Amino acid sequence: MGMTEKIRILLVKQGNISEAELARRLGTSPQNLHGKFLRDNFTEKDLQKIAEVMGCRYEAGFRISDTGEYI
Repeated sequence: MGMTEKIRILLVKQGNISEAELARRLGTSPQNLHGKFLRDNFTEKDLQKIAEVMGCRYEAGFRISDTGEYI
């Protein structure tokens, strides 16, 4: 599942928020955000900002399979 799909699920779960409304909350144009959705091209900074404006937490990391260690 790509990040675009995850963000779209978040938008639905947080009250069926539109892409345009998310763009407004982020302080960017709907066209710019739509381009990122089409390319599935979000930086970690983008994702942290989306989490912030959506009132949730963004977590990214790696879990080592044989030890279960999370990095």
